[in-house]
Amino acid sequence: MARILPEDIAAVRDRARIDEVISEQVTLKPAGGGSLKGLCPFHDERSPSFHVTPAKGLYHCFGCQAGGDVIDFVMKTDMVTFSEAVEKLAARFGVTLRYTEGGPARGAQQGQRTRLIEANTTAAAFFEHNLTAPEAEPARQFLTERGLVTDAERFGVGFALAGWDNLVKHLRGKGFTDNEMITAGLALRGNRGPYDRFRGRIIWPIRDLSGEVVGFGARRIMPDDDGPKYLNTPETPVYHKSQVLYGVDLARKQIARSQQVVIVEGYTDVMACHLAGVDTAVATCGTAFGEDHVKVLRRLLLDQDEHRGEVIFTFDSDEAGRKAALRAFDVDQKFVGQTFVAVTGEGMDPCDLRIQSGDQAVRDLVSNRIPLVEFVIRSKIDGFDLDSAEGRTNALRNAAPVIASIPDRILRNEYVRLLSGWTGVEQALVLDAVKQSASSAKPVPRPVSANPAIPDERDPAGQVERESLKLALQSPELVHTWYESVEPQAFTGEAYGRIYGAIVAAGGPPAAPDEHWITAVLEQCPDDQVRAGVRALSVELPRQLFGDGEAQIDQRFAENVLSRLLELDAGRRLREVKARLQRINPVESQDEYRRLFADVLALEQYRRDLREALVSGT
Repeated sequence: MARILPEDIAAVRDRARIDEVISEQVTLKPAGGGSLKGLCPFHDERSPSFHVTPAKGLYHCFGCQAGGDVIDFVMKTDMVTFSEAVEKLAARFGVTLRYTEGGPARGAQQGQRTRLIEANTTAAAFFEHNLTAPEAEPARQFLTERGLVTDAERFGVGFALAGWDNLVKHLRGKGFTDNEMITAGLALRGNRGPYDRFRGRIIWPIRDLSGEVVGFGARRIMPDDDGPKYLNTPETPVYHKSQVLYGVDLARKQIARSQQVVIVEGYTDVMACHLAGVDTAVATCGTAFGEDHVKVLRRLLLDQDEHRGEVIFTFDSDEAGRKAALRAFDVDQKFVGQTFVAVTGEGMDPCDLRIQSGDQAVRDLVSNRIPLVEFVIRSKIDGFDLDSAEGRTNALRNAAPVIASIPDRILRNEYVRLLSGWTGVEQALVLDAVKQSASSAKPVPRPVSANPAIPDERDPAGQVERESLKLALQSPELVHTWYESVEPQAFTGEAYGRIYGAIVAAGGPPAAPDEHWITAVLEQCPDDQVRAGVRALSVELPRQLFGDGEAQIDQRFAENVLSRLLELDAGRRLREVKARLQRINPVESQDEYRRLFADVLALEQYRRDLREALVSGT
């Protein structure tokens, strides 16, 4: 099998900016020292522990220990092989790849994901072109009635011809195999060969965060079509409906900028919102809003305690809307940011509202949002006769679990007060009902974190060892002479010792490091755990040894760290020698006693010198 030449892989690593690639899926904020941070895309977290260091081309999460370079990131997020990730990045950043057998990648040489994305992209262009065909008049009329036809091209809206195999023939002409079309969800397998999945329908391309076409949504518009109203791409290697959001490629930058996302129910609603100026709108694709969607949006919102983003759901005020709100409330606690409901009346969705009342009405809908928890509580008490004691009691019992589930104690108490006013029940009785509901609720199991690749040392010695390794990896020119005096036993933690071993195996900290220094250390790591530790310490910001906060990296700081490391090592060796000395009879073993006593004197002097150097340096 042909392999990509190593020098071309290196060229991809050099040219593909890791911060640019990662920022398409994660909102990154400056973290100091040339580092960026955000919410990890590989596990759910409330505070950002995911760090990116563009200068070194590395990322590392201190929560789940995921880490690597830009190729590793693409492999993990897109679930592709190494070669597929390289090919994807090469195509994006203009690197021509050569293979061991010669010639560019073609057909079977290309990874599956690459081929499926190419098939989807080709299909999207075919559908979009067909929207101008005479046969597509019903689709154009559909868009015209909703005020969307002039902007169809902006959203890539297209039309699937009614024939049996129009798309199949087109894709065959472009070099795609029948199996690739079926795997991509573009065709179905029939007795006489594959045939088009989408026929006689208006089509919306569904893109991922990076803008690649991963699937399609199709709506029935022909009167003789007896299929479902909406037909989506099935689960494929590149399309997972529980993780995709229609319009996220258009909205992601504004979502990150405004710290707001508006969740609507359909493709035309997304179009209407964006055209009305609500450019943070997205929609789920053939499935209810769920936990995987939360993870995507939290990364874009940088949803954490100090960044109070807004998640706004749009629902009708009817029974179906209330049920949808209750389902949304089930995942509400996954957000740290504030969650709201924008309620439309008379069964209108944002698209209908725009048709009837214009763009301003859509913007007002979003502006007049109410907290989701308030909407849910009011839904819980609706229908009860609040003029009777029985009705008030039942309403209270129905709404109390909602308030009990609010994690913020201050906010919980505020809704106790509000519910008291809404129901006419004394506040003390409402509070009792909430407490009773909370005590009977099942505890939510806490997630178990993965074993860290490196220990989180709390003792001073562990901190010194950690900082000395960070200096060797990040600023080797400051410590290369000092490391000649460092022995393996200076690192008491096994993980730190193994990282030190990889540094030494790579030749030790160089006086004039280049961009390949970290790569050289990684190549000497015996296993993935050590590699994860190296990546982590390569991006973690140095810390002060004697106090809190980040350290200023200079020669004085480096000398202080290494002096302290050597002094601690000398202290441990001194204690060991003294212990041996105490166990020896000075009369029976005079020579050994004199030798150990001399070692004690030498070590004590050595430690005093290091302490003086440390004091003078501070």
